[in-house]
Amino acid sequence: MSATTGDAVLPVTSTPSIAALDAAGGKLKKRLTSPWASLAAVLLAFLWTAPTFGLLVTSFRPKAAIDDSGWWNFVAHPSFTLDNYRQALSSNGGGLGTFFVNSAVITIPAVLIPIALASLAAYAFAWIEFKGRNLLFVCVFALQIVPIQVTLIPLLSLYVKAGLAGTFWTIWLSHAMFGLPLAIFLLHNFMKEIPRELVEAARMDGAGHVQIFFKVLMPLLTPALAAFGIFQFLWVWNDLLVALTFAGGTPDVAPLTVALANLSGTQGTAWQLLSAGAFISMVIPVLVFLSLQRFFVRGLLAGGLKG
Repeated sequence: MSATTGDAVLPVTSTPSIAALDAAGGKLKKRLTSPWASLAAVLLAFLWTAPTFGLLVTSFRPKAAIDDSGWWNFVAHPSFTLDNYRQALSSNGGGLGTFFVNSAVITIPAVLIPIALASLAAYAFAWIEFKGRNLLFVCVFALQIVPIQVTLIPLLSLYVKAGLAGTFWTIWLSHAMFGLPLAIFLLHNFMKEIPRELVEAARMDGAGHVQIFFKVLMPLLTPALAAFGIFQFLWVWNDLLVALTFAGGTPDVAPLTVALANLSGTQGTAWQLLSAGAFISMVIPVLVFLSLQRFFVRGLLAGGLKG
């Protein structure tokens, strides 16, 4: 179609109808999804969860049933007991109750300390102008490539000289140092996405750096804090190397991972204790991830794709 204005002929573009848009949307949906992709996703989900489900079933089966048949036979011969968990948590069995508390004492400060320090450092890198800021940020981010194993002996020597060896402080400080580069990177990039006009408006209202940080930026940092908190929590909770190196294997400070390693070495055939202990160690990380998963993808993408 065309419309004439004087001697000129102007084309008239027609607006696509709703039916055409629906048809285009349907074609796009068919391209993005297919029965084969759905089947592959279901298959991967089954392969991923089957061992965990088997571990859960084994942890509730009596020792005689575990020694006699595989966990998949519980359907034909169902038999469940809570004695495995009682024995694993008691001091006469695995004694995991004390180590579970130690893991919580280790993990919570080891997550909160780097978050507090990294949020302040990220604010300085993002919103405070100072000489050498970009170079210093690159140096901090480059610390992620330093292997943890390289730092174990020098740090242990410093802790021994300071009289901190065998205490929770060694694990807290070590995990805080190891987690700071990633935390600063994620939080810095997330802060850079916050509109500058918002910060400038707060400054015009007389707000200083402290007020801007706590009243303007902190409420907006929840996704980024949750994303790093999940990473740090899972790493610290499942860590064995750092805790065993700096704190030793004493029951006063050793985490749950050390107890599980000792349990698998001293009672290698006690599958009922090992399965119960392994599932006890999995419960808290799963709960943490499920409670924060709605922030996880948003915070990770916002903090990891823009540098």
